[in-house]
Amino acid sequence: MLQRGIKVLVETSGKELKGSSVPGLKLRTADVARRAGCSVQLVRNLERDGVLPPAARTAAGHRTYGEAHLHSTLAYRALAVGVGPSGAKEIVRSVHRGLVTEVLARLDAAHAQLDAERAELGRAEQAARAISGEPITDVRPSDSMSVAELAAALGVRPSTLRHWDAEDLVVPDRDGPRGARRYTPSQVRDARIVHQLRLAGYRVPDLRDLMPRLRDTDISSALASRQASIAARSRALLEGAAALNALLSTVDSNRDPAGARANP
Repeated sequence: MLQRGIKVLVETSGKELKGSSVPGLKLRTADVARRAGCSVQLVRNLERDGVLPPAARTAAGHRTYGEAHLHSTLAYRALAVGVGPSGAKEIVRSVHRGLVTEVLARLDAAHAQLDAERAELGRAEQAARAISGEPITDVRPSDSMSVAELAAALGVRPSTLRHWDAEDLVVPDRDGPRGARRYTPSQVRDARIVHQLRLAGYRVPDLRDLMPRLRDTDISSALASRQASIAARSRALLEGAAALNALLSTVDSNRDPAGARANP
């Protein structure tokens, strides 16, 4: 729905929209919601939060929206996927404030962040594959590690390992029901993989589902959902940029009187 809305927006930007010329475009709240693929309540919330310019009112008190409102809603919808709802609101508000340099800087930073996440995920995948491929043979009791020893080896706090234990990410053996934790070589390997994936941005709930699959399936397949998430956010930024460009053109046109444009 969002992609179709942005496609219509781009194709009609600068042209006469069906049923109305662009300068006189009048849309109801439901019209904006339908074209942007969102709820009526979201449109009202965006106007309340300053993401949309204040709507005009009819004599009967009904809201009427124009091209800038539609572009703003579409831009917010796409950017919310790419940078989160809060960041999306700030970007669209900056357009209405005329802070174009700030808008471009925020978009550049978002693309840079995604590039860094993609690179970090690639490194984590390589590290996890290498760790998983290490043979574990001829295991002896003396090969196990304490919490303090493993924490020092990974460069994390002992409390981090205890948290991973409580979350069923890496569950060590114990010397008795309440005894000290001892990590076997295979558990040490799991801890190293969790550590790499945490550095790559994986959240604990995601890792809780992922770790069993990493032990049984190909690592690339197991990490595919994270790769897909990064790709979806990148695509959303592209769609958001298209909507922002149309919004900037509309805002510039509204701020630039025809007479001023005619003067050299």
